[in-house]
Amino acid sequence: MDPELEAFIPLFPRADLTDPIAERKNFAALAAAVPAPDTTRMEIEDRTVPADPDVAVRIYRPHQARGGAVVWLHGGGFVMGDLDTEHPWAARMADLSGVVVISVDYRLAPEHRFPAGLDDAYAVLTWAAEHAAELGIDPARIAVGGHSAGAGLAAAVALRARDQQGPPIRFQLLNQPGLDDRQETWSARHFTDTPWMNSAKVAAIWRHYLGSTPATPYAAPARATDLSGLPPAYIATAELCPNRDEDIAYALRLLQAGVSVELHQWAGTFHGSQAILSAEVSHRQIDELAAALRRALAE
Repeated sequence: MDPELEAFIPLFPRADLTDPIAERKNFAALAAAVPAPDTTRMEIEDRTVPADPDVAVRIYRPHQARGGAVVWLHGGGFVMGDLDTEHPWAARMADLSGVVVISVDYRLAPEHRFPAGLDDAYAVLTWAAEHAAELGIDPARIAVGGHSAGAGLAAAVALRARDQQGPPIRFQLLNQPGLDDRQETWSARHFTDTPWMNSAKVAAIWRHYLGSTPATPYAAPARATDLSGLPPAYIATAELCPNRDEDIAYALRLLQAGVSVELHQWAGTFHGSQAILSAEVSHRQIDELAAALRRALAE
């Protein structure tokens, strides 16, 4: 493990998600401890997207924005997270990439199981494309992206948009995505004591998200048999993360389906460790994500 990250392991709680309400409070406390981003070079606006039900979004518009936008979906295992916990990352992504970031406050499990979160994310994508002129964005340069569960949702949004002839998506930015409920890969079976995310916690996440509903490709994109026709993707994995092998396998399957993919496996990192901003590798990760988005949505 990266020595700068290893020093922080005792500070990470051993959450098991048996009490989602308590874990949301812990997650919010962790997010609040992250240094505040510089927001002087952007405008931030809270909006409500008409849907059933309506969806709250927070829009980050850099002063130097050039028309690209990303529908951004926060992490938290489908159970935790909101606009405030994602604020440090959404603001940094907007500032570093020069892209308009539309952060989505999708409904959380177990109160709202699949497909509630996906429906919210897809509603925001559709709204952004339909209101592109009002938002000052180019409807041909809209990406989807996120962290962890949010990245899994982004992959599912891309599948649904392809299948339903929905709004065109230019790019997928998938950071350590949760893609496979089956948990049959080597990393999913063997990473039982990795920091923050381990095999038992991943299993709990999928139980909360799916309940008794059988998984479909829109819930777990790794189950999709046809990945052709999807947008180009940047996929980042953490070496010491249960999701690692399913993410690498998904990237390879995208490539084999003719989809352009950039895959970055970050040595010595663990799931969510980019939140430790005192580590040099975390800054490299964040810069890489922003650069990939900037390149993909360039004019």
